[in-house]
Formats: sequence, structure tokens, C-alpha cells
Amino acid sequence: MNTAARTPLSRSWWLLAGAVAAVAIACLIAAGRTTAVPQPAVAGAASAVVAPAPLVLPEHASVLVFGDSWTYGSAATDPTLGYAYVIGQTLGWETHVDGVRGSGYLKPGIDGGSFGERIASLDPSRHPDLVIIEGSINDRVLYPEGYAAAVTSAWDALSALYPDAAIVILGPAPQVLPVQRATARIDADLAHLAADRGWWYVSPVQDEWITPENYGWVIDASEIGRDHPSTAGHAYLAERLAEAIAAMGEGSDITADAG
Repeated sequence: MNTAARTPLSRSWWLLAGAVAAVAIACLIAAGRTTAVPQPAVAGAASAVVAPAPLVLPEHASVLVFGDSWTYGSAATDPTLGYAYVIGQTLGWETHVDGVRGSGYLKPGIDGGSFGERIASLDPSRHPDLVIIEGSINDRVLYPEGYAAAVTSAWDALSALYPDAAIVILGPAPQVLPVQRATARIDADLAHLAADRGWWYVSPVQDEWITPENYGWVIDASEIGRDHPSTAGHAYLAERLAEAIAAMGEGSDITADAG
């Protein structure tokens, strides 16, 4: 009798307990789902990108142009007709050109080491107002393993060596068309890394400096030129770079000179 009398009550208790458990499980599931939903990103939280400061240079600025064979002046009738020399003459700079053929952030050059090794050998007594680092398509075979680390190490060393210098990164320009995939990826990586530092970045790839319409005279594709800029091509690159530098100045002395 006692057992029979407790049966309805026990059944009710179990039903109630089951309902409570079901509610608890539902709450836990809901809580889990809420946690898993991505939250709206806060602007600027993903990466603290600093906008480049306007580039202001003194008259007759001291400028180091550092890079690979394009900076060296390869395929010009004389290396001193290369873009790095021409832009210095155009803008009235006191220019030091340091170009090593075949060199890159990962790849040692024909006449010198990789970019990082060469930066370690730069003259610490020099005090450039501006450093332009160009390149490099020479890294496209070794890319991407170790690339970001090599770039970061080289840039850290350069900024420590010349802490008062403005730094402009000139990305790789295509030696062939269409632009090779590795060249485009190197360009994108350099743009991102420069943006993280608040440095100006110039992209001949994204800005389409070299197109099917001008490729024939900008690039010397002969066995002698080996897909480097011709003399006219170097002059053209110097003009495009001068325009880009002028746009960074926002009213500085170089703006008038670069027009």
C-alpha cells in the first residue's frame, strides 16, 4: 500500500527532474552556441596599422637606394643610367646606390650577400635622410619558407642602423608578363609588412607600371638585357618612382622638384 501510494508521487518527481534536466541541457547548448558565434571585429583591433607620416626631405637630401640588379642598373647602356641614379639627379638628391645583381632577402647575390647580410655591412657613419629598398624578384624561387622572417630581420637591422632615416619600400616589378604568381605574393607580403611598420610602400605590380602596352620598350627581353629594364625603361621607372615619392610629400620640397 505504501509503495502503491508513493508511485504517482515518484512518477511526478521523475517527470519534474527530467524537465529540469532538459531545460539545463538546453541552456548549456544555447550557451555553447552563443560562445561559438564570431563577435563583430573592433576596427583596428586585428592589427595596429600605422598610417605613414608625410615624407618631408631637406633640400639636396642624402638618399640611399638599396636593391638588386634593377637598382644596380642592369641592361642600361651604362649602369649609371639606371633608375636609382636617374631619380637622384631628377630630384637633386645626394644619392648612394647599393645594388647587387641576383640579391634578395633570401637569395645571395652575384657580387654580394642577401639583403640582410648586405645591410649588416653598410657604413654606420652615413646618415641618410631617406632609404629606398627595392625588390626583389630574385626571392621567388626560394619563397615562401623563411621569407617574412628574413624581411623582418633585414628591416629591423636597417632601422636600427639608420634610426633617423625615412624608409620607403619599393616592391618588385615584373620582369615578364603576366606577373608571376610568386612575384605577386612577394609584393603582397611586403605591402603588409610595410603597413605594419607605418612605412610607405610603392607597388609597381598593383600600380601597373609595366603593361602589355609598354613592356616592349620598358623591358629588354634580349639575351643581353635578360628581362631587365632598358635605358629608356630605367628612365621611365625613375619617373614613376619620383611621382610616387612626390605624392608622399604633401607639400614638401620634393613635390615641386618631382613634377
